[in-house]
Amino acid sequence: MVRFIIKRLLMLIPVMLGISLVVLILIDVTPGDPARMMIGAQATQEQVEALREELGLNDPLPIRYGRFIWQLLHGDLGTSLMTKRPVATEMWERFPYTLTLVVLGTTLSVILGIPIGIYAAVHQRTWKDNTAIFLSLISVSMPSFWFALLLIRFFGVYLGWLPISGVDDWKGWVLPSGAMALGLTALIARQMRSDMLEVLRQDYITTARAKGLTEGRVVYRHALKNAMIPVIMVIGGIFGVMLGGSLITEVIYSIPGLGQYIMTGLYNRDYPVIQSGVLIVSALFAVIILIVDVIFALVDPRIRSQYTRKEKRKAGRQLAKETKTVETS
Repeated sequence: MVRFIIKRLLMLIPVMLGISLVVLILIDVTPGDPARMMIGAQATQEQVEALREELGLNDPLPIRYGRFIWQLLHGDLGTSLMTKRPVATEMWERFPYTLTLVVLGTTLSVILGIPIGIYAAVHQRTWKDNTAIFLSLISVSMPSFWFALLLIRFFGVYLGWLPISGVDDWKGWVLPSGAMALGLTALIARQMRSDMLEVLRQDYITTARAKGLTEGRVVYRHALKNAMIPVIMVIGGIFGVMLGGSLITEVIYSIPGLGQYIMTGLYNRDYPVIQSGVLIVSALFAVIILIVDVIFALVDPRIRSQYTRKEKRKAGRQLAKETKTVETS
């Protein structure tokens, strides 16, 4: 298992390098001049060119990419072209807002999705199951920003119960976390329903029912644990998806997180902010998937035993090779 984790971490290095290069290329070919935006529309072309030279924007792309990688190896994410502050400092100040939003959204989707999926599976082929499926299809079909606008319209404007922007208190987190959770709740519910139905058809569930156990004990004591194993993978993927979805949600609700920071950088053509922001979000997503894989292996004894057997076989081959070397010498 340790070798598996180390191998996955090493695989992240070329992935992150590739992502940073692609982002730099896309920024380079996108119309817009950050120097012109910084110095203003009234500046002359000579002043703009002088600023571009000062910022290193006239350097060839390989040189700019090499400079970024060199700074990255020294723990430097660059300096924002607009604020003149270190990007790492600004991202660290905004990261707690994004983390809070993602954790709340994921938690809410899990709290709602798992019971709905279990309820639909237990009441298979009834109007309750059909209603759950119908609502989940609607939720999956609608993007999170549309949910965000609907929640603002109903709870913020029409009823006036919750603030429509800002996170000054706990009420400010309700609408954005709900907007992010609604669509992903349906994914968890559908996955939970499918896995629960598959488990409920197993022979050991039939045996448990034949012993006279109540349906609740059969479902929550025997079926739920095995049905939850694939759902863990879905939840981990959802956590990563919410990191990307937070960009739009933070802009809509004026949350000063990483999403709004990156979107502002895109608008201002702030190259260090865009490149470092996308790189950090991608790295977080990759680390989350790695953690989910490890948890999945720990929860599922079949996968854990597979890693154990691989390590034992590898150790056995290594021992045989060393023994043969000693006998030869």
